[in-house]
Amino acid sequence: MVPVDSFTSPLHTLHARQPPAGRLPAGVRAAGRGLAAAATAAAAALTLAGAAALAPAAAGAQDLAAFAARTTVHVLANGWTFILVERPVAPVFSFCTIADVGSAQEVPGITGLAHMFEHMAFKGTDRIGTRDPSGEKRAMDALEAAYQAYQRERLAPHPDTEKVAALFARFKHLEAEADRFVVKNELDEILSRAGAVGINASTGADETQYFYSLPANAIELFADLESERFWHPVFREFYEERDVVQEERRMRVDGEPLGRLSELLVETAFAAHTYHHPTIGYMSDLEAITRTDAEAFFRDHYVPASMVTAIVGDIHPRTLVPLLDARFGRIPARPPAPPLRTAEPPQTAAKRVTLVDPAQPQLLVSYHRPAVTDRDDPVFEAIDDVLTGGRSSRLYRALVRDQKLAVEVESFSGMPGEKYPNLWTIAAAPAIGVPADRLLAAIDGELERLARQDVSDAELAKFRARARAALLRTLGSNQGLATALAHYQTLYGDWRELFRELDRFDRVTKTDIRRVANAALTPANRTVATLVTEPGAAPPRPPAASSGSEPQPPASPGSAPQPPAAPPARLPQPSTAPPAALLQSQPPPLPLPGNPGGVR
Repeated sequence: MVPVDSFTSPLHTLHARQPPAGRLPAGVRAAGRGLAAAATAAAAALTLAGAAALAPAAAGAQDLAAFAARTTVHVLANGWTFILVERPVAPVFSFCTIADVGSAQEVPGITGLAHMFEHMAFKGTDRIGTRDPSGEKRAMDALEAAYQAYQRERLAPHPDTEKVAALFARFKHLEAEADRFVVKNELDEILSRAGAVGINASTGADETQYFYSLPANAIELFADLESERFWHPVFREFYEERDVVQEERRMRVDGEPLGRLSELLVETAFAAHTYHHPTIGYMSDLEAITRTDAEAFFRDHYVPASMVTAIVGDIHPRTLVPLLDARFGRIPARPPAPPLRTAEPPQTAAKRVTLVDPAQPQLLVSYHRPAVTDRDDPVFEAIDDVLTGGRSSRLYRALVRDQKLAVEVESFSGMPGEKYPNLWTIAAAPAIGVPADRLLAAIDGELERLARQDVSDAELAKFRARARAALLRTLGSNQGLATALAHYQTLYGDWRELFRELDRFDRVTKTDIRRVANAALTPANRTVATLVTEPGAAPPRPPAASSGSEPQPPASPGSAPQPPAAPPARLPQPSTAPPAALLQSQPPPLPLPGNPGGVR
């Protein structure tokens, strides 16, 4: 399977969390769902200790200890953290590696680069994917020098169009020369021949994930390949892949009304923090980032101390730990990138943005909220369940069933990320003929009720029961558990926080819900994005050709991409995390921008 897609759009990533299932990134839930029957059987091992660790109160601590007894945490000398869980029900294992870097670590001029490196990680190494390593290196160096010369002239204040065309022609010639050394998709083919399934990756605002499953007897192959691609990656076919990402943006954002609306919402809500820019990147940056940029980004952010790998299945830590030391320990230690400095200031005035388009009307209502590690995060999960947790929830009953103002409504946190303060969002599709303001007024009425009156005992009990069931479903496979453990280790520095999640949910009170609703769900803290239907109002589609496929008209640095000509056809739904009802069940269904959770 050749990786075909990976970027995580803001709306898809966070909507796919499906509260209150915990805060697993969108790409996690379905990453291992294609496992064979043996892997499915392995899911039953959760009942041995993992499921018990989710049991209430007193039993929980004891059962967490039982689960921990089958779990080994090993930190290499270079700082790379491994979490090893023995689950010997079937002769398979799954892993997830999380790099603590996403689009939030990008700066203006290189947006989209975190996602670009994720694509590069599948291109092989100095031993995999090449016919002649030394010859390929010379060809690639000449190619990069040619592209840098072309780029300097193209972005000059007064470019010479003839010189731009000549430099571009030389670049394309050298690109073809370098391509002769490439063995296409060799990394993927090696894994597939060894029985790997679910070979995939995803990029979000906060982190980048790599994952798949293998037979247990291929553990040494895993250690060889995964250490190699983060030790000696080769950025071959960079500019061809950059063209692919540009088209990905055209299809999933520029050509998708909901993609444009969600991007406008996030850009409007965040004025200072790097959550402002999209994970897929701006088109002008995607036309300008270079292999040199990507290599520097990799050196700065893909350091062992910022990497966590969880391996779950039929493994033996006693023999696996020395193997990990030998393979992954070859990677030199480097200092982690400095933390982000800029924080989003408090929003003090309501914001609103309107997109006019012939597509189906949409309404997105977002409020700033704290990071996922904040003590009030479980309260937002409870609010989600009370308002939109199924057909008995408040907003569904009021807006869809009773008043028939909307055809669907959902709420979710984590837009566009969750590591830093982010957005809690209500997404609704107005019924035919219902103005967005009328729907917004009805939503406001329910939010005011939430802030003024306590929720019922039954609503709190339903939230806790659904949270427990959702988390159990998420951890029902080796892949789901591996991804969850790596994610919690990355976020909290302790994988055990995964199993403490439900204790936090159980501690949520009615008073907490009213307190958070009154503090966060205020007009001044709100950003509203509305898609208003107007026939013939769609923006033209971006040009199909990119700077890597034919010369573009010279543009000054920072200039916008050329206006496109026509919207593309509807994009098929991504297959990673199944979108919830809002993005599936409407007539016609809402096309989801982006992927990612990132299906590649």
